[in-house]
Amino acid sequence: MDILVWILFGGLVGWVASLLMKTDARQGILLNIIIGIAGAVLGGWLMNIIGVSGVGGFTLYSFLVALLGATILIGIVKMIRR
Repeated sequence: MDILVWILFGGLVGWVASLLMKTDARQGILLNIIIGIAGAVLGGWLMNIIGVSGVGGFTLYSFLVALLGATILIGIVKMIRR
């Protein structure tokens, strides 16, 4: 059941991040899920570095942390592709 929640959470976060970064037309649902999950990991790691808790469940705070990580990840990919 936890895997299904991560997939849904990752898909939602990846989709919103792709809308914010204007890459939604180039990404499909699978890439949105991957970016959302990787963004949650990256955002949680960054928050732990600065001494704040990372992603801890399906909450608004976790969504914002994962969104931060996903937008950073998309930004890095956009810089590499240029």
